Amino acid sequence: MNDKRVLIIGLGLIGGSISLAIKKKHAATIVGYDVHHAKAKLAKSLNIIDEAVSSLEDGVEDASLIIIAIPVIQTEELIAQLARIPLKDNVIITDVGSTKAAIVEKSKIFANKNAVFIGGHPMAGSHKTGITASKAHLFENAFYILTPHKSCQKKYVDELKLWLEGTNATFIEMTPPQHDKLVGVISHFPHIVAASLVHQLANVENDETNIARFAAGGFRDITRIASSSPVMWRDILLRNKEVILSLLDKWEDEMAKVKKMLEREDSTDIYNYFLNAKDYRDKLPERSQGAIPSFYDLFVDVQDYPGVIAHVTGILGGRDISITNIRIIETREDILGVLRLSFRSEIERQKAKSLLEDYRYETYILD
Repeated sequence: MNDKRVLIIGLGLIGGSISLAIKKKHAATIVGYDVHHAKAKLAKSLNIIDEAVSSLEDGVEDASLIIIAIPVIQTEELIAQLARIPLKDNVIITDVGSTKAAIVEKSKIFANKNAVFIGGHPMAGSHKTGITASKAHLFENAFYILTPHKSCQKKYVDELKLWLEGTNATFIEMTPPQHDKLVGVISHFPHIVAASLVHQLANVENDETNIARFAAGGFRDITRIASSSPVMWRDILLRNKEVILSLLDKWEDEMAKVKKMLEREDSTDIYNYFLNAKDYRDKLPERSQGAIPSFYDLFVDVQDYPGVIAHVTGILGGRDISITNIRIIETREDILGVLRLSFRSEIERQKAKSLLEDYRYETYILD
């Protein structure tokens, strides 16, 4: 695919990471466009893209592949813009949105322009955001869902997969409604639940002063995904409305079931409720990339003395083990403190665990 041009629209974590993944396998020229022109300039200075353009018209010129990496509602608006611009014949256009039905429906406008739209959703993410967090391996072993229209020829789907082979993702094809139902259950709805738990804590704090102090550990862990972008989740919910409403109805039924068990004080049913949930969860695939990013956390007991954190990070940094996040969970005089270190992969977590234990640190994993 030498001498071909690829346009990336939207230069954040996903757009930047796809660009780097394409660069691994292809000698094509990667052109970047972002409404915030400074992002495009930064991406070029970091060698994430080869050229930065200030207009869509300049970007689409001679582009064989166009990747739209912006929020879902903006994607729909941008599709309408692209449809008004002359495009190269048989250009492949794809997106990375977390909902597909509305976007694929909107994309039918390209049928009259001899352009091919194939919906896409790389199911991977990171603790970090923005172009500077871009990684070529972000999508490795992740599911990358493609939702081609039923009239789309197989050769175009195969060509898109070839372009994206550097992601090392697992490609799966499904219909837009199948996709939206799937991610509604395993991603969209859990984000609503996490946000609701946070709201519940805030409401209780109105009556119980300082209760938030006690939510610093486990509660923060199980509600991590509530810290995601409000703009993104607003758009996702609005574009997957019917699936979400159906899931909310089922959730109300589920909570009513729990309420009745508790009112009856039915210890057997309550026990079985948690047992069945445990059994099902324990059978889920471990640490494979999914719709919600996996967290590879390692907990380390540390003595309270100056420089201990620098010592821990220095040990790992000396072996090129990258820490994506570090948090002090507890450290008080005369008792052990606990560091929570987050890593990009299970391999790096195990390397860190072994290395720190060589230095007589006590470590443990809570999965």
